[in-house]
Amino acid sequence: MLPNPTRKSPLVKKGTAAPTAEAFDTAFQEKPRIGAVISVTGSHALVLLEPDREDEERDIKPQLGAIMSVDAGHAIVLGLVSAMSVPAPSHDNAVQTIRIVEIELIGEFTRPTINAPARFKRGVSTYPTLGDGVHVATRDELTALFSINGTSSVRIGVVKQDTQIPATVNVDEIFSRHCAVVGTTGAGKSCAIALLLRSVLERFPHGHIVVLDPHNEFSKSFDDRAFVLDPTTFTLPYWMLTFDELVEVLYPGKSGYAEEIELLADLIPTAKKMNMSGASRIQSRLRADTGAVTVDTPSPYRISELLGLIDKALGGLDSTKNTGPYKRLRNRLYTISQDARYGFMFGGLTVQDNLSELLSQLFRIPVDGRPVSVIELGGLPSEVVQVVVSVVTRLAFEFGLWSNGAAPIAIVCEDAHRYAPADPDEGFGPTRRSIIRLAKEGRKVGVALWVASQRPTELDPTVLSQCNTIFAMRLANQADQDALRAAVPDASTSLLSCLPSLGLGEAIAVGEGVPMPTRIRFDALPLNAVPRSLTASFSDGWSVDLEDDGFIARIVEQWRAQRMLLPEID
Repeated sequence: MLPNPTRKSPLVKKGTAAPTAEAFDTAFQEKPRIGAVISVTGSHALVLLEPDREDEERDIKPQLGAIMSVDAGHAIVLGLVSAMSVPAPSHDNAVQTIRIVEIELIGEFTRPTINAPARFKRGVSTYPTLGDGVHVATRDELTALFSINGTSSVRIGVVKQDTQIPATVNVDEIFSRHCAVVGTTGAGKSCAIALLLRSVLERFPHGHIVVLDPHNEFSKSFDDRAFVLDPTTFTLPYWMLTFDELVEVLYPGKSGYAEEIELLADLIPTAKKMNMSGASRIQSRLRADTGAVTVDTPSPYRISELLGLIDKALGGLDSTKNTGPYKRLRNRLYTISQDARYGFMFGGLTVQDNLSELLSQLFRIPVDGRPVSVIELGGLPSEVVQVVVSVVTRLAFEFGLWSNGAAPIAIVCEDAHRYAPADPDEGFGPTRRSIIRLAKEGRKVGVALWVASQRPTELDPTVLSQCNTIFAMRLANQADQDALRAAVPDASTSLLSCLPSLGLGEAIAVGEGVPMPTRIRFDALPLNAVPRSLTASFSDGWSVDLEDDGFIARIVEQWRAQRMLLPEID
């Protein structure tokens, strides 16, 4: 909806910091009144529109989702059009001229004074009264509204109501209070995330961002500012796992393995102490006390030493004691250490205390010109992906905790419903608990959580409710829409009725990170930065015949090796 370009308003003058009281009042008086308030109930108001005029332009007529202004005396109240209607047909044709618009009251502009400029604030302190004039918000009002974030704001697109008005987000709010991007497959979630992060990094190039990329599509989205980790280059030593995570890897479900788990809990601290005592004597004061080592202390130990402890225990047991738990535990440890799927954890020939190097690489400290680390998870088995996500999110939280948030970190989690499902019995327990902890407590330790999902109904409601800024893209499923409505403020729910009809790259932006709930269109990404989709092209694949005799053999080889083979270069 575009305001009349021929109508000049002195509300915002070029070269002035804020509108004066006289300009503010004059601007409102010049706006064409289109109706008057006839009912106010809580955060809702009904507006009776004036009869149509032949010369009335379409841009001053209300539309669903449009921002309206109400002259409420000491303030200008802004609201969103949530519904429009006319009375049912009757024999009296005059009734058909009655047109009703329902608006949800969102916030207000306080009238400026000599000492204070006009400011927009959420919430309504001065309610409209019956008969107050109403008009569609002008370009000047929208400019003042969407430019309030100041130096901490970045542009991400345009306001759908007036494409001349840039849509901005407050960087502090979308990170410190978490963010969610939801929408059906193909709606543009990945492009939106890439655009948001690129816009932030243009203004703040020394960020610390980790992108958990399950589809291997973000590696080119940040130009040369991304440090890409894939299964061939990423190492995550097994000794960094907590006991809970290691148990889930060894015994998924844990049912029927109580004896083995109890033995493992006793053996791991001993193996860690053995490795510490055999390490270099040049140790810090904090590392010197081996008595403080627990099963969850992030200290290196060798699987060989763990197996040696089990063998020693077996040698000391007489034939009357049950050796079954020891043998089963030893067999399981050996099997998992030889599993190619977990080669990035157990594949090292030596064990080194490289926690500092890993944290530096993972969280980009120092940034060194590449503030984003992209962890490519595509192609890995689901259970392996779950372990990686669990460890990375937990390390981020603990690093933020022990550093007192000195280097804020952002974790971007694509397909979050896979890692924090709504059903607590599904997924990988440690991963779900780690992400929920980030959602609840991450802001206290300087760790932001961004989640993206095409199925909000399958995402843990705690995670979604903790995201105080939400970009909702096209969603056709009614259950997903209902789950989203439960997570957004009541005053914004009317906008969500537009979700099934949103175009590609459009979103309903609500929450603390945006000045006001509104419909926006994201800016276009450069072609070389568009996330690469791994969706197979059936039309291309079925247009030609595969005449490569070795194709199936190579697939079988990869399948058995549990790793992707690199193409041969002539």
